[in-house]
Amino acid sequence: MDEKDWIFLKTLYEEKNLTRAAERLFISQPALSYRLKNIEEEFGVNLFFKTKKGIDFTSEGDYLVKYADDMQRQLQLTKDHMQNMQREVNGTLRLGVSSNFARYRLPEVLKNFSVRFPSVQFSVKTGWSNDIMNLLGSTKVQVGIVRNDYQWKGEKVLLAKESLMLISKKELQFNQIAKMPFIDYSTDPSLRNLINHWWQEHFSEPPHITMEVDKLETCKEMVKYDLGVAVIPEMSLKESDNLFVLPLLDKKGVPIERTTWLMFDKAFLHLSVVNEFIEFIKAESKSWEPFRTVL
Repeated sequence: MDEKDWIFLKTLYEEKNLTRAAERLFISQPALSYRLKNIEEEFGVNLFFKTKKGIDFTSEGDYLVKYADDMQRQLQLTKDHMQNMQREVNGTLRLGVSSNFARYRLPEVLKNFSVRFPSVQFSVKTGWSNDIMNLLGSTKVQVGIVRNDYQWKGEKVLLAKESLMLISKKELQFNQIAKMPFIDYSTDPSLRNLINHWWQEHFSEPPHITMEVDKLETCKEMVKYDLGVAVIPEMSLKESDNLFVLPLLDKKGVPIERTTWLMFDKAFLHLSVVNEFIEFIKAESKSWEPFRTVL
């Protein structure tokens, strides 16, 4: 077996379907089947069996997939170490970043970092924060940037706090909110829970949801056209949006805030590219200005 075989096995294990696995690997299905048959012959065991929905793995196949995953991880750690042996800060920085941070902060961060360290390359995976936590746990990324405070056994650095804001096209009073059309959007569970908890603290009826959209930016555009109100993180607002904003407060009048955390495994600090990025983003975060408006 070689590195390609490890990738083939892991992809098939994730898809449980030869056609979809071949599409992801950019090879033909016959070529994939031939390669897998050779792996079975090499070990002298059956690794897969057909099901109504596709294929599944035998216990021997499960064991070999775990081996392939371990070998890929070891190979990546070896590559990182070899690149770190050079004096210059270079190599590939593997980041897992929550979607909102990736949209509103990350491009500028990476641009500024690459100006200082032009030999560094980036491998970035984005998604909801709980997805990023899974990537961190599997060491598929070296550094994670997540929203909200998740349990993590490694190192954690608080990068920022921001308020949640109710937004509308026109100025409105607090007692009008419950009657307004509410625009909802897909987001991670931690933000959803914060919004729901705030609403339940202040209103006896659920929000009058008139639209459900897939992205925060789409939601914000709908609000700009006076089609309803929404609750979004402060980071996603700009002065040029020209929206009325109302910070969310709990029953005691304390602002409801969302945190952004930098998380990493201390074992990666021996890599100069990881160490430099961590120190860089900690310094950068001190200059981040939250959105402010006069109400």
